[in-house]
Amino acid sequence: MNLQSIKVQPTDVAVLNATGRAPLPTEANCFNQLAHVHRLRDSELNYSDHQYNLNMQILRNREGLHAPIRMGMDRFAARQVGRLPFLQSSYLMDDVLTGRCDLIGFEDFLNVPENNEHMRQPHAVVEKSLGIYH
Repeated sequence: MNLQSIKVQPTDVAVLNATGRAPLPTEANCFNQLAHVHRLRDSELNYSDHQYNLNMQILRNREGLHAPIRMGMDRFAARQVGRLPFLQSSYLMDDVLTGRCDLIGFEDFLNVPENNEHMRQPHAVVEKSLGIYH
C-alpha cells in the first residue's frame, strides 16, 4: 500500500496540561498541545503530488508502463530547465504537463514565500553563484 494514500489520523486535545514547573521535552504541555498542526495541512501540502500519483497509477493500468514513465521523464526534463540565479522559476512547463496551469489555487493568489520578489543585484548574485568574489 502506498504511504501517500493513508489518511491523516486526527489527534484532538482533550485537556490542557498546565503545571507551574518547567516540563521535560517529552511531556505534553500547553504550548505543545496548542501548537499542533491542523490535520488538513499535510493533506493539502501533498494534494497535487497525491493526485499525480493516482493519475499515473490509473494511466499505468489503462495504457501500460510506458505512458507514466514517459510522462515522468517529461516532468524531469521540464524541471531541469534553469534560469539565471537572480530569476525565480515559475515552473510553468511542469504546470502545463500536469494540468495545473488551468487551476487557480491557494498558492496563486495568497503570498506564498517562494513567490516573493527578490530585489537583488543580478551581477552580485551571478558572481556569488560562480564563486567570483571581489
